[in-house]
Amino acid sequence: MFKRRIEKQLNIWSKKEGRKPLVLKGARQVGKTTIVNQFAKNFDEYLYLNLELQSDKAPFENFKDIETLIQNLFFIKNKVFNNKKRTLIFIDEIQEVPEAFNSLRYFYEGMPQIAVIAAGSLLETIFNNQLSFPVGRVEFMVVRPASFIEFLDALGENSALDQIQQVPMNSFAQDRLYDLFHEYALIGGMPEIIKQYSKSKDLVSLKPIYESILVGYLDDVEKYASNQGQVQIIRHVIKQSFFEVAKRIKFQGFGNSNYGSKEVGEALRTLEKALLIHLVYPTTQTKLPIVPNLRKSPRLHCLDTGLVNFYSGLQKNIIGTSSLHDIYQGDIIEHLVGQEILANDFSALSALNFWVREKNSSSAEVDYVISVDGNLIPIEVKSGKIGKLKSLLLFMDESPVTFAIRIYAGKLAVTQVTTPNNKEFTLLHLPYFLVSQIDEYIAWAIHQKEY
Repeated sequence: MFKRRIEKQLNIWSKKEGRKPLVLKGARQVGKTTIVNQFAKNFDEYLYLNLELQSDKAPFENFKDIETLIQNLFFIKNKVFNNKKRTLIFIDEIQEVPEAFNSLRYFYEGMPQIAVIAAGSLLETIFNNQLSFPVGRVEFMVVRPASFIEFLDALGENSALDQIQQVPMNSFAQDRLYDLFHEYALIGGMPEIIKQYSKSKDLVSLKPIYESILVGYLDDVEKYASNQGQVQIIRHVIKQSFFEVAKRIKFQGFGNSNYGSKEVGEALRTLEKALLIHLVYPTTQTKLPIVPNLRKSPRLHCLDTGLVNFYSGLQKNIIGTSSLHDIYQGDIIEHLVGQEILANDFSALSALNFWVREKNSSSAEVDYVISVDGNLIPIEVKSGKIGKLKSLLLFMDESPVTFAIRIYAGKLAVTQVTTPNNKEFTLLHLPYFLVSQIDEYIAWAIHQKEY
């Protein structure tokens, strides 16, 4: 299996002082179990517990004290606990036993030498009101679909991987990297899909895997929703979300339905907790802090662009394209840029943000804004001439910053731009296959400006 960036974060977590049990959050099929199983190779002793199995859940259902629990867990796995060995315990599908959540606090308080990771299927935890986390005694990390760099690693594209991690990249690598990124845009970042594609390079062989993932999400709703009405609304919202990616949405009548704003809003927020979608609310500010305006229409992002392409029938459009800006009015590349931005952030509080100005005289919208060294930096995902970046120019006129980013299907460049109001700023023109390296290229571009 290919290396995931989150493994580095797990290694940092495992070695830090005052380590707390870690809860991995993430939608089904993003590879949580595989990641932990690989990470376990760094430990002397590893216990894997799947609480969907009666034998593994019994010790937690009969929990009395942490010492007895540890002895019981090692006993059922036919192992002997040695306090001198580096030990990792992975509690998978933890939502199946509410008492198991409470045990995490006792691992932290009574057995801090044991590294403990818990994971589960978030749709189940949302609908089960019995579940509660031991606040202050656990920490969280989010697992998302694989990034473009992880995709290259999985395909064994070592030369491309070297080039994309070299700042600045060599210009001779550009065409090849665009081709590979278009493959990534087509396939997406779901680990099982990537694994199969790396073996066969056959799109037809991926169809049953895509379908299995999507049906699994829909079946989760069927099994755990509190009533049949809620089932129907959430299933509708899941299906329609794939057609609304990167668009600003209204809750009332979402997806050409008769559902009201309240019930659609509840369904969308439920799916957001499950990390199947993101509701991206705009900010109207041009400097930090980023304060989302919840009274304005949000933009909708789904878990994975590959799932979007499959469900909405866009795969054939991407094959052979020279620019992703030409696909679905540019919504696919805008969505994928957001997915790549999130792929670099493992925080449970991570979010996407964009900027709007909605005035009677003129309206404007910048695709993304990110926080960099105390500044709010705008990002436009646009092709064409600089003069067409009207929203970006309006943002820069109102902003105290003098640096902006344009992500497009072109060459890497740094230029000086003047707004209609004669404000000068530095514009980084970043090929969209380099979004995963955006932090490194911001530093590089600022250095170019200084010299």
